[in-house]
Amino acid sequence: MKLSNLQIDPIILQALKEDMPFGDVSTDSLFSGNEQSKGKLIAKQDGVLAGLNVFKRVFELLDEKVEFNVYFKDGDSIKNSDVILTISGATASILKGERIALNLLQRMCGIATKTNTLVKAINNENIRLVDTRKTIPNLRIFEKYAVTMGGGHNHRFSLSDAVMLKDNHIKAVGSLKEAVAKARQNIPHTMTIEVETENLEQVSEAIKAKADIIMLDNMDVETMKKAIKLINKKAVIEISGNIDIDSISKKALPGVDIISSGAITHSIKAMDISLKF
Repeated sequence: MKLSNLQIDPIILQALKEDMPFGDVSTDSLFSGNEQSKGKLIAKQDGVLAGLNVFKRVFELLDEKVEFNVYFKDGDSIKNSDVILTISGATASILKGERIALNLLQRMCGIATKTNTLVKAINNENIRLVDTRKTIPNLRIFEKYAVTMGGGHNHRFSLSDAVMLKDNHIKAVGSLKEAVAKARQNIPHTMTIEVETENLEQVSEAIKAKADIIMLDNMDVETMKKAIKLINKKAVIEISGNIDIDSISKKALPGVDIISSGAITHSIKAMDISLKF
């Protein structure tokens, strides 16, 4: 997955407008614009990098003359005290972009780091750890990119990508079987249908309905084992529900294809990174 300027520029520009609706009164009162400064971007803890291009782009949009020397790349593991890059240019430009650039980078690195921790805990290259739509509105492209830098994969990007029939869809229609049939009639042949199940009865219904992907949601390990045996490769199997570092290895069962986690984007502690002149 790559991030293009076409995707990221509108997000950054909106963030800068929010942060400086009428300029930066602190910086503008101190500097004329000709002053020059240099700074170091320093890791304050171990982690996985994600979002360096986003960080740099904040300053480039403010001032195309700002320059960087970059010592790592996205996806790299870094240690506490590592100098990630140096920045040089107009003092005012660096000060104005600092907070937005750090906010985005720190969050993206936090996501990549947590994702990487869970991928290692799965310890099975045949099982994909994937994200969900539990992302901050308007930052999804950044957050899903960060997941891939941590070794994870992306679930659907939006409601337009694939059919996922959750409990409320099924209840509103009346039955799982009818929901799958209706969806199948109204989507292209290239689109998949995923069904969320919470018990073995629903798993059996999903199999009979020929769902492409069956999610085993919030099931205990023994029930999951029975469901996997029941499905017997008739559909892709996704595990979901309360996925954390303590439970993920127990749920990475033979026959599972995907483990999805909302926590890798919605419950993140930003990585500690500083920009020092």
